[in-house]
Amino acid sequence: MIKIDLITGFLGSGKTTFIKKYAKYLIDRGLKIGILENDYGAINIDLMLLGDLIGDNCELEMIIGGGDLETHKRRFRTKLIAMAMSGYDRVLVEPSGIFEPEEFFDLLHEEPLDNWYEIGSVINIVDISFESEISEASEYLLGTQLSSAGAIIFSKQEKPKYKDEACSIAYLNSILERIRCKRIIKEDDIISSVGKFDNCDFSRVTEAGYVLSDYEKKFFEIKDYSSVFIMNSAITREELENKAKDIFRNSDRFGKVIRIKGFIKEDEKYYFINMTKNTMDTDGIERGQDILTVIGEELNETEIKKMLNE
Repeated sequence: MIKIDLITGFLGSGKTTFIKKYAKYLIDRGLKIGILENDYGAINIDLMLLGDLIGDNCELEMIIGGGDLETHKRRFRTKLIAMAMSGYDRVLVEPSGIFEPEEFFDLLHEEPLDNWYEIGSVINIVDISFESEISEASEYLLGTQLSSAGAIIFSKQEKPKYKDEACSIAYLNSILERIRCKRIIKEDDIISSVGKFDNCDFSRVTEAGYVLSDYEKKFFEIKDYSSVFIMNSAITREELENKAKDIFRNSDRFGKVIRIKGFIKEDEKYYFINMTKNTMDTDGIERGQDILTVIGEELNETEIKKMLNE
């Protein structure tokens, strides 16, 4: 059977960066892998970032996110059926950060998928810089992802909100408690990593498995989350950094922005941009597209475009 891993993490936590390192680890060991990307929005920026992995032992597929839940499940199921025929040893699924793992487990217990796939590891990437303000819906989604993760890996360790790992774990357990989940995360559940996952114990990740924990189901309107796309803005990194501070700070005008990501072309070179309220990462990249995506809750598209296109 094909091993299938689920890599979860809230918006901006570092899932795609992790997958690049994890996929390379698997490819270097001779495995043929498929990566299934699901970005929230019609333009899949993460697929562009993973493009340099494509080769004889790695293929990329995508699902367009958004829309109603049943439509997304149908697309997800159809794609997994097709990928089962491709001879993969392992499939890595990166859903949108706006994702409840229950959907993954439900699908893989349905025929014919249960005849082809075996759940490998459920991995949760946690940004321990932690936004100072997180909505009830966002906290709920993070809690559901934590409830089933066999491997919990911290990112953004250089800017932790809490003084040590024990305090970060205590905060995560408080989230689980608020969704009435009885799981208690312990220090042994955390797979250590520094920087951008360069020293991560990937052999342990492959064997991490998953946890089945009950929690109190809640229903939030997915329409509360939305994306705004800005094409060909001609903005510089410095200009974006200054404007983004206003965007993240002024939720009354712009909505609650959770993440800004995309590519900027500056001096004939592309840079990948990944921003949250507390962090900004910019990395040079060989290929890109002049596009920015703003993701958040109750966004004011007109005001965001006005700010970034001025």
